[in-house]
Amino acid sequence: MSLSRYSGVYWPADLDMLQRVFDRLCEERRLAKKDKDQREYLAAEVFQVFDDGTTDEADLLRKLSKRRRASLKRRFL
Repeated sequence: MSLSRYSGVYWPADLDMLQRVFDRLCEERRLAKKDKDQREYLAAEVFQVFDDGTTDEADLLRKLSKRRRASLKRRFL
Protein backbone atom coordinates (compact mmCIF):
# COMPACT_ATOMS: atom_id res chain seq x y z
CA MET A 1 0.00 0.00 0.00
CA SER A 2 1.19 3.46 -0.83
CA LEU A 3 1.95 5.94 1.91
CA SER A 4 0.85 8.85 -0.27
CA ARG A 5 -2.48 9.37 1.48
CA TYR A 6 -0.79 9.59 4.84
CA SER A 7 2.34 11.60 4.19
CA GLY A 8 1.85 13.42 0.89
CA VAL A 9 4.89 11.59 -0.47
CA TYR A 10 4.67 9.52 -3.64
CA TRP A 11 7.11 6.69 -4.20
CA PRO A 12 8.86 6.50 -7.60
CA ALA A 13 6.89 3.33 -8.41
CA ASP A 14 3.64 5.19 -7.61
CA LEU A 15 4.61 8.06 -9.92
CA ASP A 16 5.58 5.65 -12.72
CA MET A 17 2.22 3.91 -12.44
CA LEU A 18 0.28 7.20 -12.23
CA GLN A 19 2.09 8.40 -15.37
CA ARG A 20 1.10 5.23 -17.24
CA VAL A 21 -2.53 5.64 -16.16
CA PHE A 22 -2.50 9.32 -17.14
CA ASP A 23 -0.94 8.59 -20.54
CA ARG A 24 -3.44 5.81 -21.25
CA LEU A 25 -6.40 8.00 -20.30
CA CYS A 26 -5.07 10.88 -22.43
CA GLU A 27 -4.88 8.50 -25.37
CA GLU A 28 -8.35 7.09 -24.62
CA ARG A 29 -9.83 10.60 -24.36
CA ARG A 30 -7.77 11.88 -27.30
CA LEU A 31 -6.27 14.71 -25.29
CA ALA A 32 -3.45 16.36 -27.19
CA LYS A 33 -0.57 18.10 -25.44
CA LYS A 34 -2.14 21.42 -26.41
CA ASP A 35 -5.25 20.59 -24.30
CA LYS A 36 -3.46 21.86 -21.20
CA ASP A 37 -6.52 22.61 -19.05
CA GLN A 38 -8.13 19.24 -19.75
CA ARG A 39 -4.87 17.39 -19.11
CA GLU A 40 -4.36 19.22 -15.81
CA TYR A 41 -7.91 18.37 -14.74
CA LEU A 42 -7.33 14.72 -15.66
CA ALA A 43 -4.05 14.64 -13.71
CA ALA A 44 -5.84 16.01 -10.64
CA GLU A 45 -8.53 13.33 -11.05
CA VAL A 46 -5.92 10.57 -11.29
CA PHE A 47 -4.18 11.75 -8.11
CA GLN A 48 -7.49 12.18 -6.28
CA VAL A 49 -8.67 8.63 -7.02
CA PHE A 50 -5.23 7.31 -6.05
CA ASP A 51 -5.22 9.31 -2.81
CA ASP A 52 -8.72 8.04 -2.04
CA GLY A 53 -7.27 4.54 -1.87
CA THR A 54 -7.36 3.07 -5.37
CA THR A 55 -3.73 2.10 -5.76
CA ASP A 56 -3.98 -0.70 -8.34
CA GLU A 57 -3.26 0.35 -11.92
CA ALA A 58 -6.12 -1.63 -13.49
CA ASP A 59 -8.56 -0.39 -10.85
CA LEU A 60 -7.51 3.21 -11.45
CA LEU A 61 -8.08 2.87 -15.18
CA ARG A 62 -11.43 1.19 -14.60
CA LYS A 63 -12.67 3.81 -12.13
CA LEU A 64 -11.52 6.77 -14.18
CA SER A 65 -12.99 5.32 -17.36
CA LYS A 66 -16.29 4.76 -15.53
CA ARG A 67 -16.21 8.33 -14.23
CA ARG A 68 -15.82 9.56 -17.78
CA ARG A 69 -18.72 7.48 -19.07
CA ALA A 70 -20.95 8.54 -16.15
CA SER A 71 -20.04 12.17 -16.76
CA LEU A 72 -20.91 11.88 -20.44
CA LYS A 73 -24.23 10.17 -19.67
CA ARG A 74 -25.23 12.99 -17.30
CA ARG A 75 -24.46 15.58 -19.96
CA PHE A 76 -26.69 13.94 -22.54
CA LEU A 77 -29.65 13.06 -20.30
